[in-house]
Amino acid sequence: MHPLPGYWSCCSLLLLFSLGVQGSPGAPSAAPEQVHLSYPGEPGSMTVTWTTWVPTRSEVQFGLQPSGPLPLRAQGTFVPFVDGGILRRKLYIHRVTLRKLLPGVQYVYRCGSAQGWSRRFRFRALKNGAHWSPRLAVFGDLGADNPKAFPRLRRDTQQGMYDAVLHVGDFAYNMDQDNARVGDRFMRLIEPVAASLPYMTCPGNHEERYNFSNYKARFSMPGDNEGLWYSWDLGPAHIISFSTEVYFFLHYGRHLVQRQFRWLESDLQKANKNRAARPWIITMGHRPMYCSNADLDDCTRYESKVRKGLQGKLYGLEDLFYKYGVDLQLWAHEHSYERLWPIYNYQVFNGSGEMPYTNPRGPVHIITGSAGCEERLTPFAVFPRPWSAVRVKEYGYTRLHILNGTHIHIQQVSDDQDGKIVDDVWVVRPLFGRRMYL
Repeated sequence: MHPLPGYWSCCSLLLLFSLGVQGSPGAPSAAPEQVHLSYPGEPGSMTVTWTTWVPTRSEVQFGLQPSGPLPLRAQGTFVPFVDGGILRRKLYIHRVTLRKLLPGVQYVYRCGSAQGWSRRFRFRALKNGAHWSPRLAVFGDLGADNPKAFPRLRRDTQQGMYDAVLHVGDFAYNMDQDNARVGDRFMRLIEPVAASLPYMTCPGNHEERYNFSNYKARFSMPGDNEGLWYSWDLGPAHIISFSTEVYFFLHYGRHLVQRQFRWLESDLQKANKNRAARPWIITMGHRPMYCSNADLDDCTRYESKVRKGLQGKLYGLEDLFYKYGVDLQLWAHEHSYERLWPIYNYQVFNGSGEMPYTNPRGPVHIITGSAGCEERLTPFAVFPRPWSAVRVKEYGYTRLHILNGTHIHIQQVSDDQDGKIVDDVWVVRPLFGRRMYL
């Protein structure tokens, strides 16, 4: 039995209509949306990134006064991004870098073009040099649905509590879903925070689709590796962001494992030569080396890929980070919070019985993936491991205060308990003596 001739014409019209829809309300819009900031690694600078649905000029107008004219101008560029989904939706991603900003000064800005401007946002330029005390919000695994801790994070941001955000992988769940409309919804969700603070990222497993194309296109990180790995200096810390995902999605190229490893070693060597200026070395990557959750994730395996490398021996990161004295390792992926005792090769290396985090003899690991997403929280194994110090199965996020070259303050905020601090620890390392553990 053959369908009626009108059936195919009707279907064709519906298909053509759907292919033409870009996901923006009404006609394609020149108005900027999904505005967010990032720090490009150059003192006195800030990058503004946003999306439009038609090609337009890329301009930021900024100044010091909250109202009235914005006298300063900066121009940038846009690139079209075509999502890999069946509709091949096209977005235009704009980037403008502001330079010669006065350190610590608050600016007001708007972005767009004569075809449409964003509303006004405010940000405070990062201070220069090593002698100040950055405050960061740290979390991973934040979704467009069930973003439980985000309203509290937004209130914190409006109160000026942070200088930057570290989002340790897994965004939106997933940015590619529904032909990247979920990505658009997520970027609109985070705008009240991300348009006011540098929003620094690393890729997680939920960004994998189409070779991490949504992640690479939507965020603007330092360096020339499409945000997969990079480093930057913030106050007395050198912060390294990298991709744990190169160890798992090998069909995108095994060479990426080697390339990243060599880059990491080179960057760590430079960071150690600069310890006098930036005493702390902090890493952020999505999948942890260790965890005590009740699941079958890589971190529950004795020889996890991130820790020991491919085939248990190639390009493992634990030995590399231990060799170069990484002080603090930030992870996510598990939808919970866990703080480990200073650890190397499953052995606890506390500074002392009374003060385990004072001059620790191994790196400190923090797993903070409970910001909230559709997958809910991850349970823990019934019995904690001997290297696990604190476990919290509640929605929340981490506050990281890099006070100076010797003291870092870590707090876990529970959204379930109305903002109560459910973990509070200081990591203390004297400036004198070697910073490496070997």
